[in-house]
Amino acid sequence: MPRPVLQVIAGSTRPGRKGIAVARWVAAQAEAHGGFDVELVDLADAGLPVLDEPNHPRLGQYTKDHTRAWSATVSRADAFVFVFPEYNHSMPGGLKNAIDFLFHEWADKAAGLVSYGGVSAGTRSAAALKPVLGALRMVPVVEAATIPFFQQFIDDDGVFTGNAELEAGATAMLDEIARLTAKLRGPRD
Repeated sequence: MPRPVLQVIAGSTRPGRKGIAVARWVAAQAEAHGGFDVELVDLADAGLPVLDEPNHPRLGQYTKDHTRAWSATVSRADAFVFVFPEYNHSMPGGLKNAIDFLFHEWADKAAGLVSYGGVSAGTRSAAALKPVLGALRMVPVVEAATIPFFQQFIDDDGVFTGNAELEAGATAMLDEIARLTAKLRGPRD
């Protein structure tokens, strides 16, 4: 059986964002884990406008090319890691918008959360995202990598380097995603 596809989704689309460095680090951690074929998905490159489909996503009757392309991207994943900051005690609007474009494509897949920010490490954003994922029948894992004062881990070249604690959190999260993905493949097949 082929290795599951894990998509690491960079959830901030803001110009000048630093979170893409965090997402690249998470993708490298997932590659090193060895349990997945890893794809880095940058929402800034997805080109999704504010939700503009006339039909509810649960119908799967997409009328826009960007939605069909987004559906194909998400459909090929077996699991996800969402990498996102906290904006005003919640998730970025671009991330929520990207999630809302689809419905069935998300279902029965494990999801890890890597939140980052200042003192709160984006935990309020993660708390806002979890019920959204649950409503779409995704299974958020308990293990996470939450990154306080994340900019301290980014060097002058824009490269994020996690410390031992962040690496341990990422490994625990990836282990649990791998365990759940193996169990969830049956219902999806």
